[in-house]
Amino acid sequence: MSDRQYQRIETPTDLIARLREMLGDRLSTAAAVLEQHGKDESWHASSPPDAVVFATSTEEVAEVVKLCAAQNVPIVPFGTGSSLEGHVAALRGGICIDLSRMDAILEVHNEDLDCRVQAGVTREQLNDHLRDTGLFFPIDPGANASIGGMTATRASGTNAVRYGTMRENVLNLTVVTPDGKIIKTANRARKSSAGYDLTRLFVGSEGTLGVITEIGLKLYGIPEAMSAAVCVFPSVDAAVDTVILTIQAGIPVARIEFLDEMQIRAINNYSKTDHKEAPTLFFEFHGTDAGVKEQAEFVQSVAEEFGAEEFQWATRQEDRNKLWAARHKAYYASLQLEPGKAGMPTDVCVPISKLAEAIRETRADCDASPLTCTIVGHVGDGNFHTLILLDPNDAGQMAEAKRLHDRMVERALKLGGTCTGEHGIGYGKLDFMEAEHGPDTIALMRSIKSAIDPKGLMNPGKLIPGL
Repeated sequence: MSDRQYQRIETPTDLIARLREMLGDRLSTAAAVLEQHGKDESWHASSPPDAVVFATSTEEVAEVVKLCAAQNVPIVPFGTGSSLEGHVAALRGGICIDLSRMDAILEVHNEDLDCRVQAGVTREQLNDHLRDTGLFFPIDPGANASIGGMTATRASGTNAVRYGTMRENVLNLTVVTPDGKIIKTANRARKSSAGYDLTRLFVGSEGTLGVITEIGLKLYGIPEAMSAAVCVFPSVDAAVDTVILTIQAGIPVARIEFLDEMQIRAINNYSKTDHKEAPTLFFEFHGTDAGVKEQAEFVQSVAEEFGAEEFQWATRQEDRNKLWAARHKAYYASLQLEPGKAGMPTDVCVPISKLAEAIRETRADCDASPLTCTIVGHVGDGNFHTLILLDPNDAGQMAEAKRLHDRMVERALKLGGTCTGEHGIGYGKLDFMEAEHGPDTIALMRSIKSAIDPKGLMNPGKLIPGL
């Protein structure tokens, strides 16, 4: 968790005047708007931009970028502000480009199972639009994030074990480069061997290489049948061992979510549920009626071998929605365990064979700490999260939270994992990049950044240490 200080670059008044002339009331310098756009949903302090531009087209974004580049003014893209590692903080000032008004669904190709959307479209908006087509977009990070933001952070979520992350589901991108050019990274074909894979370069680039304005996405047919279940276990190891055996057996489970005892307590209090306070797995199965039944029966038999106490099934859509709504509110539920405190959300990802060890030792660290912590995880792919409750103004609590977080990341790296499975780096996890990748790899990343953005104007202070 970086506490580096960044020197702000003063935005020339004539640039703001030129942007106002071009955009009218779609440029704002109001204090409340600037404050909102300088902070995401994390504990990181706000670092507001000097002005916010509400763009409505790729061409308009390109014009704004050209004007900023001509005067060496930093640019920070903004979607919905739901990121968790300080991604949208204007650490060096500059212009924030808010893409939320670029919310058009441009094309849907039912027969090819793909679509093209503007960056400000949210995942819920897209699935509402697709409802009558028999198709859906499965990437679900919990928050109703924008597709552009999800692409920029390489988001995933509860369905990743079955459908992959944004990396696997983006077909092509339209990007405004740091000099204001508009490029398209690929066409609609499902595969290509034509040149560098620029799409994957920009997916996960966190706004440091350009502004993503349009995204081509894979879509999927809505499954014939879905079934969800809640299962309680006597220990963390028993729950995670069930996950490991399920994955190793090749069961195409759609979601496997782990919640520890403290998180279940928080959900019960917040969502008025009555789950037993114990290590718990939430499952969901997609497929045909026969396939879902077979998957569920296999997983239930595995769980029982590891001492699972009970299975509660939810096959009706309203019951499944209620179950997953409670899971998605885990962050807000945890905050209510100690009202008035902030949450420091973290995530790591490890090989699934190391998952039980990583969660067990993290839980032991949390139990020995004076701070309250909850643990949840998309454990089917080895990803889990700890939310640490603290007062950000209390230096002692901040130091303790940092210690817990550092131990969690160091353990993940030692086990062959990563410092973040889906939250991204922003500036909150900069300090771990070299430990994970090594100096030569970081040097190569810097070279790529410098080649594409030689002035260092695109979302400076994020993703790559020293830039």
